[in-house]
Amino acid sequence: MTSISPISNIFKKGLYGDYEGKNENDLIKINEVKNLLIVQIVKYKNSSSQKKDILIDGLNFINETHKVSCNNDSRILWCGPNNWLLVSKKNDLLKEIEKSFDRTEFAVTDLTQSRAVIEIEGENPKEILKKGCPFNFNEFKKNNCVNSIFNGISVTIDMINEKPNKIRLLVLRSFGESFYHSITDSCLEHGYKAI
Repeated sequence: MTSISPISNIFKKGLYGDYEGKNENDLIKINEVKNLLIVQIVKYKNSSSQKKDILIDGLNFINETHKVSCNNDSRILWCGPNNWLLVSKKNDLLKEIEKSFDRTEFAVTDLTQSRAVIEIEGENPKEILKKGCPFNFNEFKKNNCVNSIFNGISVTIDMINEKPNKIRLLVLRSFGESFYHSITDSCLEHGYKAI
């Protein structure tokens, strides 16, 4: 199945905002991430299964607030009690996931086509997020995630790296263009590079 970008009609590479006189390497970088597998996994309330016995791509399902279990290809984000979002570069993992989870114990939903995914990278992308998100980013660090809002749009925020800071943002596909406008507008005063 071919994936059609939710922001392809508006995304244009280039330099924007207050970038003049600044080193291009110091600007916030924004890019759309495509071809990721995104799967929501929820343990049913009456389930007797022990999720600690289940590994996907060598990763376990952490049931701890704001934590992410990860390797080079996959990330499992905690989204709430017994609720996770698996994001992976390995599109063939879906078969492994479906085999690993008993459908009478877990709901497994492929969300790949229903999300727009944008990454922002730079000196301090948390300052950009503070402009439209009520979450306190002061203690937010690598391998943390949170579900929140950004200027009224529901967003999953995943801190992928520090030095350089890289944050992945996942929003509903139908809000992709609005979210892209909102996040890039917040970057204008710093200057940004769309790549």
